[in-house]
Amino acid sequence: LKRLIVGGMERVFEIGRVFRNEGLDTRHNPEFTLMELYQAYTDYYGMMDLTENMFRYVAQEVCGTTVIPYAEETIDLGKPFERLTMVDAVKKYSGVDWNEIHTLEEARAVAKEKGVEFEGRHKKGDILNLFFEEFAEEHLVQPTFVLDHPVEISPLTKKKPGNPDYVERFEFFMNGWEMANACSEINDP
Repeated sequence: LKRLIVGGMERVFEIGRVFRNEGLDTRHNPEFTLMELYQAYTDYYGMMDLTENMFRYVAQEVCGTTVIPYAEETIDLGKPFERLTMVDAVKKYSGVDWNEIHTLEEARAVAKEKGVEFEGRHKKGDILNLFFEEFAEEHLVQPTFVLDHPVEISPLTKKKPGNPDYVERFEFFMNGWEMANACSEINDP
């Protein structure tokens, strides 16, 4: 698909079965159906707009409404989707301000204090992601974009201008589940 974009097609997509050689748990299945799409001349903000409009449109067309009851929740796809950075999500749900964590040693210390398990190979950004998974994910019931992920967990993604510790990437969450993942493609040769 990326070759088609480079070759001049401005928008491409495909829907199909995929397999990822990853573990199986309550949040990840290694085999699933995926819609993958690329669009030239946009960034992750444009992809967030496309994702939001698509989810809203599909809900309206399939369900006849953008307010969807699911289990004990009511998901409202009609309102603008919340957008917050991973750092802000971690601060909101764990009380830890990652902007105050400057070193790997500080990240490890706060992880031990909060009971977040990490491995010796984990860098500061990896630990931030562990905090996000531990404290924030389950609270993202209403449609929410979590953006600006740490560079350590986002290879081949365009870095944030002025802050190379983070990248232009988002994950879209609803009902505590990751529903989509996108980024600004790296364009620095």
